[in-house]
Amino acid sequence: MSEFSAVPVALAGRSYEILIGRNLIDRAGSEIARLLPKARAAIVTDETVAGLHLARLEASLAAAGIQSVAIRLAPGEATKNWHDLGRVVDSLLAGRLERGDVVVALGGGVIGDLTGFAASMVRRGMRFVQIPTTLLSQVDSSVGGKTAVNSPYGKNLIGAFYQPMLVLADTALLDTLSDRETRAGYAEVVKYGLIDSPAFYDWLESGHWRGIFEGTADREEAVRIACAAKAAVVTRDETETGDRALLNLGHTFGHALEQVTGYNATRLVHGEGVAIGMAMAHRFSRDLGLCPGQDAERVSRHLATVGLPTRLAEVPGGVGTVKDLIAAIRQDKKVTRGTLTFILTRGIGQSFIARDIEESTVRAFLETEMT
Repeated sequence: MSEFSAVPVALAGRSYEILIGRNLIDRAGSEIARLLPKARAAIVTDETVAGLHLARLEASLAAAGIQSVAIRLAPGEATKNWHDLGRVVDSLLAGRLERGDVVVALGGGVIGDLTGFAASMVRRGMRFVQIPTTLLSQVDSSVGGKTAVNSPYGKNLIGAFYQPMLVLADTALLDTLSDRETRAGYAEVVKYGLIDSPAFYDWLESGHWRGIFEGTADREEAVRIACAAKAAVVTRDETETGDRALLNLGHTFGHALEQVTGYNATRLVHGEGVAIGMAMAHRFSRDLGLCPGQDAERVSRHLATVGLPTRLAEVPGGVGTVKDLIAAIRQDKKVTRGTLTFILTRGIGQSFIARDIEESTVRAFLETEMT
């Protein structure tokens, strides 16, 4: 068994660990049995991940004496909906899973978000474990207890804060990702540097980002740093009433782009939307006189070097009109009594929450971005 690192998420009565390392999926059974002796398990996954990793997880659970049943869903963002949520809930009840049993999310952010939400509802709350299989989910969505499904009105608008009992970030599973999926996940990695850690951003930009793609020790280090950063924020602000909102850098624009493109992964995936959103947040900050122009350019240049989009014009099929984008932005979860909130920046690693941004100011900025 290879070495692994542990990042604690310290929450009163709901603390858990994020274990990070290669081949941790083989340890899943023993780790779950240690926390929940004699529990049964339901594994929620998608068809793509099932073909790659399900048998290995089932073998690990069986070796630890844990009976399991698998629930398979279609891959993709479109699965985060009421219908598929209901399928998972009904499957858990039909399988007679008890409150003391465990639901295991084996997949990326879509599976993790939907599974956690289902676990929060069934029998008024079942224990669940995250085994994220994408870079994006390992450094972001699997940590912190945000669970949700999408609505026609916007992304992640229906959900709950519900913490897992364990996160197993097996970095060897990332070897099976496509380059596009790795790039999309990288957007969430570099985000942590752009929020409040210029040293981490410098480390990535200096060339260590390549190790994340190549699977060197830099991958484990980047996942560890990102998870530790998120754990620290979640510990301070579990339900996003304060500075946890900083983790949404780039997401106000990014979520709007996902909505106007119909959550169509052939056109745009979440990490690509976040990349464009982060570049836009820096340009918006520049235009407001908050951020040096060279920092905004530096961010766009690095994202482009990695292979991520930074402009609206790079979204296949277009992004509709400024009116469409404003309507989507108005459904953002940070909107308070009708006023717009953005995560803006004074420079790399200097992000802050900007409240009461005038819609006319946003509209004028989007008009320039459309050209």
